[in-house]
Amino acid sequence: MRFAAAACALAIVVCVAVFGAVLAQRATAPVVTPAPSASSTPTAKSAPAPAVAAAPTAAKAPASTVVAAAPAAAAPAPAPAPTLAPTPAPAVPVADCPGNRDALGISRTVEIDTTGGPGFGFEHFKQYDFLQPGEVVLTFDDGPWPRHTPAVLAALAAHCTKAIFFPIGLHTMWAPEILRQVAAAGHTIGSHTWSHKDLSKLSFQDAKDEIEKGVSAVRWGLGAPGSPFFRFPALKHPPEVVTYLGQRNIAIFSTDMDSFDFKIRKPEQVISSVLTKLKKNGKGIVLLHDFQKATSEAAPELLKQLKANGYKIVFMRAKEPVQTVASYDEQILKDQKLPTVTNRPTSDVVHTIQ
Repeated sequence: MRFAAAACALAIVVCVAVFGAVLAQRATAPVVTPAPSASSTPTAKSAPAPAVAAAPTAAKAPASTVVAAAPAAAAPAPAPAPTLAPTPAPAVPVADCPGNRDALGISRTVEIDTTGGPGFGFEHFKQYDFLQPGEVVLTFDDGPWPRHTPAVLAALAAHCTKAIFFPIGLHTMWAPEILRQVAAAGHTIGSHTWSHKDLSKLSFQDAKDEIEKGVSAVRWGLGAPGSPFFRFPALKHPPEVVTYLGQRNIAIFSTDMDSFDFKIRKPEQVISSVLTKLKKNGKGIVLLHDFQKATSEAAPELLKQLKANGYKIVFMRAKEPVQTVASYDEQILKDQKLPTVTNRPTSDVVHTIQ
């Protein structure tokens, strides 16, 4: 009897212990809450990103920025950032040249900072090698000249391409209306002295006069300053004159290849000269003369052949216009025999009425 009572009491104690252990385990177990759906999850604020210091703006551009890609247009003010990244706009196709599906066109335009008088053209200057293989810069010297310069302009316009012109001061005084046609077509206009004298054979003062009178003549012909681009006659570069141009912030142009079109009398020979030298060099600044009849006649076919052979035109323009010297602006008018008050073009003065 006593044994049975003891066994019963022991069983009750065991049951109580087991039941208490179960209750304690449930009280300490972690509660797992089902994750809410994405649509019902509130947006959490991200921790602020560490501040990044902006790169300081350089006070002066290095030499490599003498030649810079010219901006096509001013960028619009940035719009507020959208919630989602916008799809990039497709590239705007280059407009076809009217009437010429095989036009040479312009591959790219570069802007030149002429501070300090940088030199271009590997025949004399080696520092600024900015042309890629197959790229060509067209330059024309010794104009403006009746018939020949307009013919060159027509050929360039037919291919929707552009060049640099280096006019002679006296020629500009004789035919300012032609130089204005060059400007109206959007070409770059530098200068090429007053009378095309070899500056290496002149005193420094006489050489300086030749340069400044040429620059002032372009201003007079255009009614506005030209570009601070200069080419020495016969590509003769007296060191002291090169230094002077650097002080005037006028860039100096030599050439990568001279067509020698002033020695050529046939258009096909001009074309052959240019293409042969380009094939050898692969790229470069080409020296031609809009003063020469053979060059004016060769221009249409030459541009066609440049396109056919895969060459691309690079157009060079100056960041700022040239600053003329007031005393030379006045001198060129005094040097002219019986200067008239007007410099209107012939087409404005002479009209066929019958």
